[in-house]
Amino acid sequence: MLRKSCLALALGAGVLATPALCFAFDPLAVKTTVDTELSKGYPALDVLFKDIHEHPELGFQETRTAALLAKQMRELGFTVTEHVGKTGIVAIYKNGAGPTVLVRTELDALPLEEKTGLPYASKAKQVWQGKEVSVDHACGHDIHMTTWVGTAKALLSMKDQWHGTLMFIGQPSEEGATDGISGAKAMLNDGLFTRFPKPDVGFALHNMPLPFGVYYRAGVVTSNSNDLLITFHGKGSHGSMPQESIDPVLMAARFVVDVQAVISREKDPAAFGVVTVGAIQSGSAGNIIPDTAVLRGTIRSYDASVREKLFAGITRTAQAEAQMSGAPAADVDLHGGVNYGAVVNDGAITERVAAAFNAAFGDQAHAVPKPLSGSEDYSEFINAGVPSLYFFIGSYEPQRVADAKKSGITLPVNHSPMYAPVPEPTIRTGVEAMTIAVMSAMESKS
Repeated sequence: MLRKSCLALALGAGVLATPALCFAFDPLAVKTTVDTELSKGYPALDVLFKDIHEHPELGFQETRTAALLAKQMRELGFTVTEHVGKTGIVAIYKNGAGPTVLVRTELDALPLEEKTGLPYASKAKQVWQGKEVSVDHACGHDIHMTTWVGTAKALLSMKDQWHGTLMFIGQPSEEGATDGISGAKAMLNDGLFTRFPKPDVGFALHNMPLPFGVYYRAGVVTSNSNDLLITFHGKGSHGSMPQESIDPVLMAARFVVDVQAVISREKDPAAFGVVTVGAIQSGSAGNIIPDTAVLRGTIRSYDASVREKLFAGITRTAQAEAQMSGAPAADVDLHGGVNYGAVVNDGAITERVAAAFNAAFGDQAHAVPKPLSGSEDYSEFINAGVPSLYFFIGSYEPQRVADAKKSGITLPVNHSPMYAPVPEPTIRTGVEAMTIAVMSAMESKS
């Protein structure tokens, strides 16, 4: 007799199943089985993790990384297609009739120098924005990729317990965008959901500097994100003769301060919104007033109406600075580069998987009380029609977190050159949690 999981029933019927019908499978038994598999297979995952960590690659340059993961998945029996969205990969495994479930990992790293001191620390360099830079997996995507492979192995070891299709995707360039196109958008533009099955449900995870465990939230979970690019045009002059100039550095400096009034005086104080200028590029010498000043920054929000208010305020403030200086109009670009929507988790999927997490992990499963300020282009898949759960796994020892909090020390976070997730049990937790999440969406055999 074939029994469907609660989520598979809901997907098939197009309506919510009652909590009493949830989980024909036993989440704790699944976790126990995964642990047994990992007791034998974790050393191979550790080797894979350290290899990926030591050889990071930037967005749309992940050729070695993609080839390595493609090889791993082919050896497991997946049908693998490479070069989807430039450097992305799609791995398909069909195990009878049933839902198609997407599991995504990112492939890319960040343009910064690693300072962890790990024996397998990255010394890699690549060209980024025309310059050679150091490259580091400082966001923990190496953890995600290893978890992705480990989850595939775990699911195939239990394929006699579920029906359906696995769609594992390795997505390039989550950390940035080229010509306004992120890795998720590039894969969609390359026919991800037309060349391959469109998933019924999707899952993704991210490691965070939290105590070991699983963290989840229904609804909005990450912020909207937009790049800010403003160029102020002035008139160059000798530094000793400012009366002959129109100073773009002065305009830039005033803008950095004045734009914060949009946050403090125009936006609802209860609504999340951030405008940060992270780079000002202008001039070549201290005694020369330059012609231009270029500002680069980021804009974050949860709500679309807040984002539009920030856009309007930023544009108005930039043009006012230029007009006040008697300068030509500023060039304001808020739609190029990164342009990510908020990740919004499906309520029904979150409820069901949260119940499974709590059954399997006990007090190591946590509901997240509010959205994160960080952003993610996984939202592209959700907005393309894939109801999803995007969840988190902790990457630090609980005692270390407690000691840091007690002493007022801030532990390294994602994107810090010092960020170093503890591989085990972070990877182990990720494999357990993702396997449970996927099996909650599959048709169960009994």
